[in-house]
Amino acid sequence: MSMAVAGLLAGMALGFAGYFGGFGAFILVAALGAIGFVAGRFLDGDLEAGEFFRQRGGYRDRRR
Repeated sequence: MSMAVAGLLAGMALGFAGYFGGFGAFILVAALGAIGFVAGRFLDGDLEAGEFFRQRGGYRDRRR
């Protein structure tokens, strides 16, 4: 499935949630979609758990 089709499906799901369930349902569907996206990337091997906790390269505390 292409990213355009995935985006279309996600937009339609958010639209239906917002229309039928209100703003709270819209936010819930958006948050669960984001969590599912990150979990899917993690399971595909595109993300590693250490990437969320690593410091950015090149930054050091210069006060020492």
